[in-house]
Amino acid sequence: MPGNDTRLNVIVIGRVQGVGFRMFVEHHAHRLGLVGFVRNDYTDRRRLEVVAEGSKNNLEELLRQLQVGPGGARVEDVQVSWGHSQDSFNSFRVTS
Repeated sequence: MPGNDTRLNVIVIGRVQGVGFRMFVEHHAHRLGLVGFVRNDYTDRRRLEVVAEGSKNNLEELLRQLQVGPGGARVEDVQVSWGHSQDSFNSFRVTS
C-alpha cells in the first residue's frame, strides 16, 4: 500500500484484556487507514500487542489512542518501537 513507510510496534500493559481493547484498536486503525494486527498476549493477560504500518502521522495518532484505551481499560505502560514498513500486511485485523 503506497505511503505505508513506517512500522509501529507496541506492547500495551495494564487492564487491556476483556474490555474491548482489540476492537477499539481495530476501529482506530481502520479509521486511520493503517494495516497490521492487534492481539492479546495469552502468556500475560495484562499485555496486548499492536503492529501497524502506515504514515507516521497516522501511527502517532493511533499511539495516542493506545495510551488512553477504551472505557474500562487501564493503561499502565506502553512500550513502543519504530521501524521501516515491511509491507507484510494488506489490511488491519484482530488476531488471537
